Amino acid sequence: MNSAGSYQAVRRAMLSLPCLVTCFVTLLCAPGTRADEPSSLTSERIVVLVSIDGLAAFYEDDPQAKMPTIRALIEQGAWAPMQASAPTVTWPNHTNLVTGTTSSGHGVVGNAYFDREQRREVALILDPEFDKEQIVRVPTIYDAAHAAGLKTAAVRWPATRNASTLDWTVPEVGTVEQLHRFTTPQLLAECKAAGIWSDGTLDRSKGKELLIMSDDSALDIFLHILQRHRPQLALLHLIRVDTMEHVHGPRSPEAYAAIEHADRQVKGVWETLQREFPGRATLFVVSDHGFSRIQHMLAPNVALRNLGLATVEGDQVVGGSVRAVVQGGAAMIYILDPDHREAIVTRLRKFFDDVPGIGKIAGPGQLSEHGVAEPSVDPHAPDMILFAADGYAFTAKATGSDVLVEEPEKQGTHGHDEHLPILHASLIAWGAGIRPGVRLNLVSNTCVAPTLARLLKLDLKQATGQSLDELLAP
Repeated sequence: MNSAGSYQAVRRAMLSLPCLVTCFVTLLCAPGTRADEPSSLTSERIVVLVSIDGLAAFYEDDPQAKMPTIRALIEQGAWAPMQASAPTVTWPNHTNLVTGTTSSGHGVVGNAYFDREQRREVALILDPEFDKEQIVRVPTIYDAAHAAGLKTAAVRWPATRNASTLDWTVPEVGTVEQLHRFTTPQLLAECKAAGIWSDGTLDRSKGKELLIMSDDSALDIFLHILQRHRPQLALLHLIRVDTMEHVHGPRSPEAYAAIEHADRQVKGVWETLQREFPGRATLFVVSDHGFSRIQHMLAPNVALRNLGLATVEGDQVVGGSVRAVVQGGAAMIYILDPDHREAIVTRLRKFFDDVPGIGKIAGPGQLSEHGVAEPSVDPHAPDMILFAADGYAFTAKATGSDVLVEEPEKQGTHGHDEHLPILHASLIAWGAGIRPGVRLNLVSNTCVAPTLARLLKLDLKQATGQSLDELLAP
């Protein structure tokens, strides 16, 4: 090459250098990347929602509740007491958390409801009959995430059986057959191969055999999903705190021990997120309701029998114009005689107004105040709801002559009016996108799904709750 050609080659190389530098800098400074991390991790983002069933807001400042991990998350992140909707039981409020609306929108009216056409009570809890699409009437946050191309996971989340938009799932079901049938097949095989799968144990305390998977097994499977499959949205439901509070009462030694154990399980999730998704993980720890310690029981079926509105054989209600579906601290009243509905409502209100232990009665036109649809809109919804006062709960028994029963069936329960402070749930948020040191006043649990949607840049149009922008970093 002559001297002129050499000069032109050098000149072209010099002129192209700024362009090369610019391209290199652009790659380094692309949003969400760091020069020192592998490119395979730069697009990862994860939001985790852990529910500790029954973790009441009042435990937050209770010195006997040993929650070092949860309190560290609060200190580094955000906290708020959270209001549920009626009845304050597990399935409707877990559905609130993932849809951003109450049962008037999503249709899961309780842990059970009365089917007016079939004239029978239908249990929802532990999924004996229905797939998710049959009972949840609006899109969930995991539906929206899946539609946006994100990977989703849920372990033992209520009302998720056979959910097509969960990539990795173990549903909350009550038999071994259903557990194996509806768990993601590859996940079941992986967990068995890893030695972390357990079918659970049979619980006969409720009069029938139900399969209960332990929280430890659920956590092992959940951590496997986080590390092996790296979803962008993952849900976990822990139940032992709720179980111990039912059996022994809230603030009992057994409840405190269960809370301490749940805190260690949250620590396992937190440490995994920090190790596997450094700087890219957001963790929400929530609950579905608070708890009331029970001293007395109320028997609405005895009242209905005495009023001639229910037919009883043995200890079972087999007929009549009114049925009661007991939900712990609430009794949902279904009137099956539409021609005399107004007269029956008046009669029931007059009777129960004088019963000690009845804290509140929500009748026609008042159900929306508690997030419940009118039966003209949703046939699964009740005509009335009786709320027990703090310290009282309802029993389904139909024998005896007294509506007030002194001996409680359980030491603790929930289901009461969601406005009672003891029924308030907990909300803790930590990590990417969360403003540290935020403490909010009472928020609705319909705000959780919109907040998750904001973090994941998803659209949840049907949500009635609003994103909690106060706890989000700018």
